[in-house]
Amino acid sequence: MAERRSPLAGFAARFEAAGAGGRLRLAELPFLTQINVRVHPEGRAAGRIGRALGVPLPAEPGGAVRSGDLTVLWLGPDEWLVVGPDEGEDEGDARGPGLRDRLAETAAGTAGDHVSVVDVSAQRTTLVVAGARSRDLLAHGCALDLHPRVFGPGRCAQTLLARAQVVLVAREADEFWVLCRASFAGYTAEWLLDAATEYVT
Repeated sequence: MAERRSPLAGFAARFEAAGAGGRLRLAELPFLTQINVRVHPEGRAAGRIGRALGVPLPAEPGGAVRSGDLTVLWLGPDEWLVVGPDEGEDEGDARGPGLRDRLAETAAGTAGDHVSVVDVSAQRTTLVVAGARSRDLLAHGCALDLHPRVFGPGRCAQTLLARAQVVLVAREADEFWVLCRASFAGYTAEWLLDAATEYVT
């Protein structure tokens, strides 16, 4: 079996150099499991999925909730993205069913509820932008108001970063995830590295 290679496998050294000043940290979190869930928010299936995740599906627009090593992102009135650890390429191994299968099985049996559970892990990779100047860096290319009072931990948004479509997630006070399409990962990484040069001492 061929070794997996993330979209930004060649950027690790450059990301590390960008953090030399201590005010920024750039990194890739490759191969995170990403499951797209579409379900009526008030249906029985939504409740069952929430219980399986250990946290209700966020109902507030732009909400992001965490349960253990899972993060659930609100993408629309009936759409969520569940992000979790890398589950590898093997299915049905000793670890048991993967996250997608567990959620699909949980939602099964709720007659009348239309549910879609799709593994979209290969669609995006995840960049970490962290540090005291992380908001300043992102603000260079994002039109959102990133002030902590508006976009603090527990918030997410589908937006543009330097004209690339991304899902931006505020994880901690000064730590963000940037989920970007694999085909735009190199472009997004190059933009971040270029914008970060003023913070490297």
